[in-house]
Amino acid sequence: MTQRHRTGAAAALVALALCAGGCTAATGGVRGTPGASGLRDSYFPKLGNGGYDAVHYALSLAYDPGTGRLDATAAITARATQDLSAFNLDLDGLTVTGATVDGAPAAYNRAGHELTLRPHDEIPEGTEFRAIVTYAGVPEAITDADGSAEGWLRTPGGAVAVGEPQGSMTWFPGNHHPSDKAAYDITLTVPAGLDAFSNGVRTERRTGADGRVTSVWHSAEPMASYLATVAIGRYETGAATADADGDGGGTDTGTGSASAPGSASASGDGPGDRSVPVLTAVDPAVAAGSAALRDEIPVILGRQAERFGPYPFSAAGVIVEKDGTLGYALETQTRPVFPAASFDRTTLVHEMAHQWFGNSVTPATWRDLWLNEGFATYAEWLYTEEYENVPARTHFERAFAQDANWTFPPAAPPAAENLFDAPVYQRGAMVLHKLRETVGDDAFGEILRGWPAKYRHANATTDDFTAYAESVSGKDLDALWDVWLYGDGRPAKP
Repeated sequence: MTQRHRTGAAAALVALALCAGGCTAATGGVRGTPGASGLRDSYFPKLGNGGYDAVHYALSLAYDPGTGRLDATAAITARATQDLSAFNLDLDGLTVTGATVDGAPAAYNRAGHELTLRPHDEIPEGTEFRAIVTYAGVPEAITDADGSAEGWLRTPGGAVAVGEPQGSMTWFPGNHHPSDKAAYDITLTVPAGLDAFSNGVRTERRTGADGRVTSVWHSAEPMASYLATVAIGRYETGAATADADGDGGGTDTGTGSASAPGSASASGDGPGDRSVPVLTAVDPAVAAGSAALRDEIPVILGRQAERFGPYPFSAAGVIVEKDGTLGYALETQTRPVFPAASFDRTTLVHEMAHQWFGNSVTPATWRDLWLNEGFATYAEWLYTEEYENVPARTHFERAFAQDANWTFPPAAPPAAENLFDAPVYQRGAMVLHKLRETVGDDAFGEILRGWPAKYRHANATTDDFTAYAESVSGKDLDALWDVWLYGDGRPAKP
């Protein structure tokens, strides 16, 4: 709820509250109202912030694996969606040492994981502004409601950062809700002998006079903050290209240095054959065992482009860590992260499918997560149907028989700890298979390609999807949604 305008003594009290905890003082007239401190998501009501849309993040991070200390600056370009007197950023832990808005010192205050900035002057609605926050400290991981760890995870000699659903706020301040996507430039400085990887295309890699290595990563396409990643350590790299359109173009593969920036476009904006650079980074301890599957990435990407439409990003690849730190694979944008034990063909197909379903088309709220996981799981079923002679119907019947898939509807997980439970994945895929059987293969194929095209680099809801499927098929599908997407119990037969 937007707060009403405050004047006089009340405004002074607001300023004092914002400056509690040792923030710098700000002066100047304030006529706007503060942006909301959360977006009231069903599962994470305090995540995200109101009053602005983030446009671009420029993150400069220097990391010392020996001490675990991170020294950082975040420059956030955003557009005000109301007249702003103050606005919030999500940041867990770490110590803020300074803040500016459009070059002028800004007051700042911490309360839990909320960082409130009060600019010198109000920001009029529609105005683009730039906030810069300097901060430092030892990032700490977050333990989710389901017991898994996320955020900035220290490894022997390095670190890996993963953020679904809320871990990205452990290493940079931002609007950490999937509904606010932005472009990113991430600059990583690490000690000599180490390398650092992130999302997108590496545009620069240099060694300073002190021996430290700096890498600059550019993600031009919009990205939700939970999909941002960092991997620091010793890695073996591989470079290849893949057909971005799925039209049978070449996929030259090979290994070698991946420090040069890629130049191919895979955004789907132009005609003709297009290729995308594929960069892989793997812990040397697991390089040999993962080499064969890593070599398949261009082929798998090309096959998925045939089925789902042009690959939506300007880079691709994977990061493979040795086991012990990361307990799961994650579809971090353009470059999914895997522990070695999870780097198998099924999981690779799943995480790469997320580049279309979840990364390009991103859920508007966490309740819409089945749109990510149901599609990625069904991508596994389609892959085995096309290339391993196991029909998708076989997977459907196996999933139908499992009691765990019927504990709640995929579109209505009861709580945050259930977001990654079986119904979201398996029953989500079952919804898609019943849709396929109901509308036929031709219409379903059109939905598979048209859905990520219609909402490319945007956010979408479950209602958006059901309306889209009905518009493409020309059918009233209420009965299907009522039973398979929203129904509480298992039907009498599959």
